[in-house]
Amino acid sequence: MKVEQVLIPLGDEKSVSGVLTIPEGYTGKQAVIFAHGAGNDMHQPMLVFLAERMAQAGYLTLRFNFLYKEQGKNTPDKQDVLCRTWDAACELLRSHPHYRPERIIAAGKSMGGRIASQMAAEGKLPVERLIFLGYPLHPSGRKDVLRDQHLYEIKIPLLFFAGTKDQLCDLELLKGVLSHLATPWQLEIIEGGDHSFNVPKAAGINAETIFERILGKILEWLNE
Repeated sequence: MKVEQVLIPLGDEKSVSGVLTIPEGYTGKQAVIFAHGAGNDMHQPMLVFLAERMAQAGYLTLRFNFLYKEQGKNTPDKQDVLCRTWDAACELLRSHPHYRPERIIAAGKSMGGRIASQMAAEGKLPVERLIFLGYPLHPSGRKDVLRDQHLYEIKIPLLFFAGTKDQLCDLELLKGVLSHLATPWQLEIIEGGDHSFNVPKAAGINAETIFERILGKILEWLNE
């Protein structure tokens, strides 16, 4: 396995950083792109863990920063810039001179997954599957404001991970949304997990154990 630091051009002389993790003897079959959430970046521990372990399992992986994080800001970019960055990350792999994968899977933590799903609903994200690492179904304390309408337009298979204590995704509301989707989906519930799958210390479960479970489910789902 080897790691490469890359720059992803966005146009207008702007670019963002990315990290490619390449499996030993990679054959160009499948790749997974990981996008971070609003409050973190591509070095978020779960994303690093998943990217490295997926590469060990034979998947080329790419983590990238959205532009605002690249510039050291805390406020997310406007929607068009977020979408442009996702598209640029896909294009980096599609046109890569050495690793060009046949199939790309998108995975996003919170905002990263939401943006990917909105693009997929519009047919603007060239991926075959989509993984949600905590979907922000509604703002905290606003269960009456659902971010669900575009999900009904998606045609590719979806995998959702959701914590039972997630303040941005009421589990019963999510199940109701999923029951009306027109595409195949699966839901993996993290008991006691918050929006980042942290569980109470009293549960006696460390973060790596949770990450291992998430990894196992992703690999199982991709191999079905």
